[in-house]
Amino acid sequence: MAGLDKIGTYPGETTKAYPEKYDIRAMPPQPKVLKPGQLPENEIRKFFEKGFLLTHDFFHKEELDACRRDVEKCVDDLANVLFKAGKISDLHKEAGLFERLTLIEREYPDANVLLHKPRTKHYLYEGFHNLWSNERLLNLIEQLIGPDIMGNPVWNVRPKVPNNESLVIPWHQDAGYTDNELYGLLVPTAWIPLLDATKENGCLEVVQGGHRTGKVARHVGCYKNTWYLSLPEDEMENALDVNLDKDTVLCEVNYGGLVIFNNMIPHRGLENSSSSIRWSLDLRWMSPRDNGGWYGKSGVLMRSGGRTLPNIDWTGFLQQNEEDKKKEEKEGLDMFEPIFTSPYFKRWQITNYNKHVKKFFEQEKKGKMDV
Repeated sequence: MAGLDKIGTYPGETTKAYPEKYDIRAMPPQPKVLKPGQLPENEIRKFFEKGFLLTHDFFHKEELDACRRDVEKCVDDLANVLFKAGKISDLHKEAGLFERLTLIEREYPDANVLLHKPRTKHYLYEGFHNLWSNERLLNLIEQLIGPDIMGNPVWNVRPKVPNNESLVIPWHQDAGYTDNELYGLLVPTAWIPLLDATKENGCLEVVQGGHRTGKVARHVGCYKNTWYLSLPEDEMENALDVNLDKDTVLCEVNYGGLVIFNNMIPHRGLENSSSSIRWSLDLRWMSPRDNGGWYGKSGVLMRSGGRTLPNIDWTGFLQQNEEDKKKEEKEGLDMFEPIFTSPYFKRWQITNYNKHVKKFFEQEKKGKMDV
């Protein structure tokens, strides 16, 4: 790729490849009798052959309605924090789920960033963790990684406010955000929209087959005014042996459906040009036998031997964020600053030194970032 140095210049770069961890060789033995939520083997094969599968009408309406109510709580939490701090003058309580954050951002631009920072992060309310550990959903995940299932520590509630460039997610591989030793670890992600997801309101696009080489292509940071890594298109085609004209798939999915993809397939989130916020969840799982956390964070065990744990340790899992809150406060960082920093900034070539990158390296210089 023009403008980049040789392979190995940056920590994230490697010549190692793990195709057998992602292609059809990784598919576990499939059940002869399907449990609720499980799909026929020909559908599961798509996940390993194409890198993703899309299914409509998977969830019951009440399961996602509970998550909508939890998102409303998250926005209400954020609005109250901003209001008490004098950052906004109106709580906009009369606005609905798909409008309220837009109104808040008119007073406090990029307030959405605060949903990802420790002291203002969206809480794992009951509807969210019930969906993450949903019996039918775990039955489906079992077909991808086997009977022992751990929730990966990376999970997100994502708003896509209309016409907000900072919420456009560029092409990337999820593995590009992790340490090199995790490149060979299969981590399925379920992308679950909380309304009908369309091209207009910013649904996903994936590059089918982009996982088959088992390689992590060279990413750069950071995309425009975001904290996201970007995978340039020429690098993607050359390193991952794909043709974007032929292999790009638009993943429009209805309310009740989901897209499941692996952590090697290139994907992106389009801009929302509608008039409503596009809310979604992304939830991840891994095998507990793999050490696949997130920069020191651990997952949450959900299923062992094909049986869901009767008492999942959500309290222990959430304690990690409490520790992050204390760390942020101790270091004197501004909880209201709409800036996100992360150790992955050190792993790839930085071609755009935006506010997120500059803040990260300022913290590094002051010794305020443990990595």
